[in-house]
Amino acid sequence: MALADDLRVIDTDTHVTEPPDLWTSRLPEKWGDRRPRTEFNPDWGMDCWRVGDRWLNPVGYYNWAGWPEHPPAFPPDLGQSDVAGFDSTARLKKMDEFGLYAQVLYPNLIGFETQSFLDLGDPQLALDCVRAYNDFLTDFASADPNRLLPISMLPYWDVDASVEEMRRCKENGHRGVLWAAKLHALGYPRINSTHWDKFYAAAQDLEMSLNLHIGIGAFTNDDLKFRELNRENFKLTAYIVDTATSFTSNIQTISTLLVSDTFDRFPNLQVVSVESGWGYLPFLLEALDWQWKNSAGPRQYPQRRLPSDKFFQNVYGTFWFERQTLEFLNLHPEYADRVMFETDFPHPTSLAPGPASTAKTPREMIDDAFSGVRRDLAEKVLHTNAARLYHIA
Repeated sequence: MALADDLRVIDTDTHVTEPPDLWTSRLPEKWGDRRPRTEFNPDWGMDCWRVGDRWLNPVGYYNWAGWPEHPPAFPPDLGQSDVAGFDSTARLKKMDEFGLYAQVLYPNLIGFETQSFLDLGDPQLALDCVRAYNDFLTDFASADPNRLLPISMLPYWDVDASVEEMRRCKENGHRGVLWAAKLHALGYPRINSTHWDKFYAAAQDLEMSLNLHIGIGAFTNDDLKFRELNRENFKLTAYIVDTATSFTSNIQTISTLLVSDTFDRFPNLQVVSVESGWGYLPFLLEALDWQWKNSAGPRQYPQRRLPSDKFFQNVYGTFWFERQTLEFLNLHPEYADRVMFETDFPHPTSLAPGPASTAKTPREMIDDAFSGVRRDLAEKVLHTNAARLYHIA
């Protein structure tokens, strides 16, 4: 029996593609054209998302699963893309096909640029946009709340509103929150600042994990590099380098949290580094511990735990295409308590192969990658860790 069929595999990173009418159908008419919407963008030659005067990416940009061309090519519209990206019934059928019991759900485009709601110039409208998205995700997951696990978008520019929205979403069945890894890049205090303490305390009490998905909060108005994809001057090599290095973009944030006193003050707060791989983590922890001891950390901050100790109590890594790094688990099984499996569906790097992709299906990938891994360790990575973190019975 295939491992994916023997275990209830939990996929800890997937995306739901936003339907074009998400905000126009859910927000009051009074907001008019200020509601996020899709329009034809002559620069792209296709429909793109628009928030106020700000153009975002085409509607089919990230709904790549099964697409017959190599990335960075992408479906020009949702009608030519995999319906499982935005239809819950089709998603559940795809999960059965892939051998996946449950999936954790993130935004697919707008979530990467939540701060664009602030450009609308009205704090209430920005908050309404966030709430409308979360309600959409609640409705999407209602097709099977035991298998479809929403992660809440938050108005991180307002701590009190973030706490209130997190509580509301928790009551509606959401399993964690999306948190920006690079808040300082958007002009807010760094992630370890006491500015966020009220929010962190609430997240800890509610047992809602902070999920640091790469790219979230990383883009500013002057740094929207993904908009340049597929332009005439775009180089394939730049796409490859940019994508591969983005997987480790959470390193600074993880390091900041582990060296600071955030987890000392909130010892039960759980943080997940999403779509970021895990093979580099053993080196990172060894480097942080070395620098901590070598730079008088224990003497200057005697009350703080060692960075690696905090990692094994407070942080999770995720992976999808790695194979060789999994053999490390047999030698250091403690890491198996802090690693989770994902597919990244339906992104270009996901385990959702099309005719031009070398990716394997999740069922094939799991059997291949875990063939040399102890069964008890594989079960932790594929099921137990995520079941505990996201409250899956």
